[in-house]
Amino acid sequence: MKDQQGSNRNSSGVIAAVSAAVVAVSGGVAWLTWHSNNPPTPSVDNTIIIKKPGNKISEQPPQEQTANIYWLKDNGKNLELAPQPVKIAAAQPNQVLEKALENLLAGPTEGAESTTIPKGTKLLGVKVNNDEVHVNLSEDFTSGGGSSSMTGRIGQIVYTATTINPNAKVYIDVNGKQLDVLGGEGVELEQPLTRESFKKDYPL
Repeated sequence: MKDQQGSNRNSSGVIAAVSAAVVAVSGGVAWLTWHSNNPPTPSVDNTIIIKKPGNKISEQPPQEQTANIYWLKDNGKNLELAPQPVKIAAAQPNQVLEKALENLLAGPTEGAESTTIPKGTKLLGVKVNNDEVHVNLSEDFTSGGGSSSMTGRIGQIVYTATTINPNAKVYIDVNGKQLDVLGGEGVELEQPLTRESFKKDYPL
């Protein structure tokens, strides 16, 4: 009887041990399965990164400036260059000259003034470099008119291009090439041109 009870105790102990092992294995398998499907979440770094603003070039807001556009006016004896002040909003000198020249090429708005710049002439570019102004015009600028017409249009460009700096030197290009002779009348240009040289060498 005692042997039977002892045998039963041993059997119960074996069963308990086996059951504990099964539970442990099952738990381990479940733990591995859960971790394989749910990889560990990386720890959150609470470090705050402060980005410093870059060294951006601050753009100046456009400011309204007054520029003079020069037309031709008959004073009864000859032609003279007549300034027409216009308000132009721009941040850089080349922008002021660009808009002034574009207004000049568009033609006069008042009947009392005239222009000898051929209609259709386009401004291809303006570059300001210290006391130099480079004006690039389309080929239409060279068409039509006699020597008076040629002289007049040169004066209009030179004076309008020097509206900000009256002492500036003006270079006139046509399609990117320096203009040396203008029109069929063969008006020779000694560049750079200034207001002073125009008065001396190209009387209207």
